[in-house]
Amino acid sequence: MERKQVIQRIFDQLQVAKVVALLGPRQSGKTTLARQFAASGAESFNEALNYFDLEDPAHLERLATPKLALERLAGLVVIDEIQRRPDLFPVLRVLADREKNPAKFLVLGSASRDLIRQGAETLAGRIAFVEVTPFSLAETGPDTTDTLWIRGGFPLSFLAASDEASWLWREAYVKTFLERDIPALGIQIPAATLRRFWMMLAHYHGQQFNASELGKSLGVADTTVSRYLDLLTGTFMVRRLTPWFENIKKRQIKTPKIYFRDSGILHRLLGIPGLEQMVTHPKLGASWEGFALEQVIRASGVSEEEAYYWGVHNQAELDLLLFRNGKRLGFEVKYTDTPRVTSSQRAALETLRLDSLTLVCPGNASYPLDDKIHVRGLAHFIATPGTFK
Repeated sequence: MERKQVIQRIFDQLQVAKVVALLGPRQSGKTTLARQFAASGAESFNEALNYFDLEDPAHLERLATPKLALERLAGLVVIDEIQRRPDLFPVLRVLADREKNPAKFLVLGSASRDLIRQGAETLAGRIAFVEVTPFSLAETGPDTTDTLWIRGGFPLSFLAASDEASWLWREAYVKTFLERDIPALGIQIPAATLRRFWMMLAHYHGQQFNASELGKSLGVADTTVSRYLDLLTGTFMVRRLTPWFENIKKRQIKTPKIYFRDSGILHRLLGIPGLEQMVTHPKLGASWEGFALEQVIRASGVSEEEAYYWGVHNQAELDLLLFRNGKRLGFEVKYTDTPRVTSSQRAALETLRLDSLTLVCPGNASYPLDDKIHVRGLAHFIATPGTFK
């Protein structure tokens, strides 16, 4: 599947930055995108492509003396799995600062900029970031909603020949992530401990994060639990949705909410193999909420710093608050075909001075409930051009 919008973002960033980092979870398609980009944009980079895979011993050997290996190269230089060699970032800074620099650098990593902080600091002012997510509904199309929801968007899971094959792939992914990828980042946490935490966290999906409660269940300090959460957030497995605070004389919620970014991984940890089991599962509503919110956030194009939820204890709450183009956009997600306006939603509309409030539900519905309140089926909402303009 060609991802033309992501390829265009890479091209745009390379026009202004000396180094561009593609960041995203393992197996989200970063390597494929880099190769597609190189094939489509080779002419812009003197038709030269130099590729280094830091999981390949032969490529690691070529970079034994990185400055000597890289300084003679011209055109596009791709370095995959950059988090395995953070010592390359100072070298890239030196090479990026050369006059008439003959090369552009595209680095790929399976950790967020926070986990590869050295790169963000060493290359400050020289590096741009492009996040590569698993497939989104905007890419796969509205007819794939149920498949994308159940299997998730990792290419090899979504495109698997059957639900069973997808299920087996996700189990292998979880195992490899815990036993290989985490240690490769230099993080020494027993795989069994982190898997137990990850499975417990699945039951917090869509809820406020309670580090003390989880710490007691695991037999560790709440600071240790918070560190585990930081790890899963930094490797793009979990979204930590922070609360928004409005200047009002009410006791507002201050605890972040937790969502699995890929619904397929969530369903694997919850033991939900298919749609038939999903529709009778107690986590049905929470699963749909997380899936829909993730699709809305991705389609909106906002950064993590522009996405929030909001709530007042025992009074009103809003699932998602986005700040975009100077507007305040509110979203409520409901797994129902007949959403209704509630007093909580009206309180959020008034208190937060929302420009619009969208009730997101399954299907293709699209109709107003009020001047500022509209019902939108998720598939229709994502597929409609100019939705966020």
